[in-house]
Amino acid sequence: MAAPDSELKIFSGNAHPKLAERICSSIGMRCSDATVTTFPDGETFVKINENIRGCDVFIVQPTCPATNDNLMELLIMVDAARRASAGRITAVIPFFGYARQDRKDQPRVPITAKLVANLITAAGVGRVLAMDLHAAQIQGFFDIPVDHLYAAPVLLKYIRSKGLGGRQSVVVSPDVGGIKMSDAYARALDCPLAIVAKRRVNATTVQAHTVIGEVEGMDVLLVDDLTESAGTLTAAAELLKVHGARSIRAAVSHGVLSALAHERLEKSAIEELICTDSTPMAEGPRVTALSVATLLAEAIKRIHCGESVTSLFET
Repeated sequence: MAAPDSELKIFSGNAHPKLAERICSSIGMRCSDATVTTFPDGETFVKINENIRGCDVFIVQPTCPATNDNLMELLIMVDAARRASAGRITAVIPFFGYARQDRKDQPRVPITAKLVANLITAAGVGRVLAMDLHAAQIQGFFDIPVDHLYAAPVLLKYIRSKGLGGRQSVVVSPDVGGIKMSDAYARALDCPLAIVAKRRVNATTVQAHTVIGEVEGMDVLLVDDLTESAGTLTAAAELLKVHGARSIRAAVSHGVLSALAHERLEKSAIEELICTDSTPMAEGPRVTALSVATLLAEAIKRIHCGESVTSLFET
């Protein structure tokens, strides 16, 4: 636990230094100095280049691809900070990798999200700041406090500026599992909700086969928490176009976009993919990345000052 008057320090790993810089700029401070590099054999090396004894340390490191490298880098940075006598260490993980492996859905498979939570805690993290976890129950995998933010306020502000909302628009969940999130967006935009039923063929291929709800002549907003290969979104968009959708946009919290995703988006009926800068790969043609740096900065300030962050959870 950091002392009430402890100094705030924000460090960044190599996963997304630009986001860390934006967070620090929003707070009005500089990123703290650390060397984070690799030896020729691929091992990670970390050195904290300033005194952090008794400080309130925040390490910004989304565990996006390369997931294993970024996760290991986070663990080693935490260990370095702990051994340098940091007062408290908070892991700022805007995108939490391995979140989709949150349960045993097949025989003899791990629950990797729980394993990662254990590793982060064992390394010496005292608190986690995350955003739009793929499964909300992952908060319970940690035995330390977790502040779980939502990107919805940032996304909704932009979506409204594009004229979406009301009776001529419809929010569509691209699969049954995303209904709760899509319903929250539909309520916020005061528009109806529809659902696309899908069948997953393999890890990168999806077949969308049924639309539940009215989309003909409507402006469609597909809502999901993340997209990697864009298979679910583009398959849903093609089916919605067949059912007479007037325009189709997609909004996701995390754009973990691969080369395959960009290829599919260019050929798809999706006019615009709206996402956040929680990962560095959220960019490219048809992609609008909105910054969550101000949101994360406000959460960091409140945690540091011992203030409530409850209002930041509201969508």
